[in-house]
Amino acid sequence: MKRPSPLPSTPESARRAATSRSAASRHPGSVDDTAAARRFASSDTDPDGKDPDAGGAGLRDVWRASRARRRVLSAEVRRFTVRQRRRRRVWIGVVSAFLVMALGTAGAAYSPLFAVEKVDVVGTAQLDPAAVSAALSDQLGVPLAMVDDSAVKAALVRFPLVESYTLEARPPHDLVVRIVERTPIGAMQSAAGFTVVDAAGVALSTTPDAPAGQPVLDITGGTDSAAFRAAGRVVRSLPEAVRSQVTAVSASTPDDVTLTLGASGSKVVWGSADRSAEKAVVLDRLMQKSPPDRAKEYDVTSPEAGVVR
Repeated sequence: MKRPSPLPSTPESARRAATSRSAASRHPGSVDDTAAARRFASSDTDPDGKDPDAGGAGLRDVWRASRARRRVLSAEVRRFTVRQRRRRRVWIGVVSAFLVMALGTAGAAYSPLFAVEKVDVVGTAQLDPAAVSAALSDQLGVPLAMVDDSAVKAALVRFPLVESYTLEARPPHDLVVRIVERTPIGAMQSAAGFTVVDAAGVALSTTPDAPAGQPVLDITGGTDSAAFRAAGRVVRSLPEAVRSQVTAVSASTPDDVTLTLGASGSKVVWGSADRSAEKAVVLDRLMQKSPPDRAKEYDVTSPEAGVVR
């Protein structure tokens, strides 16, 4: 008689299942495992039961939404910056037009279209305008904007009467030279003859004899002295009616300028060059009341009290 087992007996079906699992573990490449792998690979769902195409569809939707959002933002930016962009276009147009105009003007000015064909000399009284124009003939054919000022200066230096000058371009072809001549105040006697000078002491011309219409200057210290500068200021302040009657000017110091009038030899005690304009007016009135042929001396040292002797 068999003794009963202390554990419950295993059913037959359970034993067969255990046997199958044991065999499968010993042989991994069995037919059952291969079939299961094929069924898993051919299934249309992932292990979680979700459609794999669903993930791709979600990414496309996100991409489309992002692109639409960027379009909206760009439209908003364009809408709020329309004035700024309009102003920028206007400024770009203005600057471009200015640059084109400037370049065109510069190109035309420096081209042969505006070359010098005529030199006009104005402002001369003692100089010959034709001689000055001929001295500047080397500027003919030069564009107005490229006239050489140093060459013009070198040409005009040969004319002592030229005190200053200015150049004026008159397109398309005229160059105007405005000259200010030196004003002679008298003639200084020297071993070479009589030299006409202006108030700055510049020698304008030299002749053997005293030039007509120019007073003879007797100045202590010559043209470099303070007495000469005072005499020059006095002569230049005289009105033309009085200036034409002066035949001699003398000064030993800046404070004792004396004039000699006409053939009568009447003297004008001028004194210093201070208040020369007032003294000239007083002298003119005194000479009208007492002409030089009836007066020996006019004293205008003090303009408030002119004296006739």
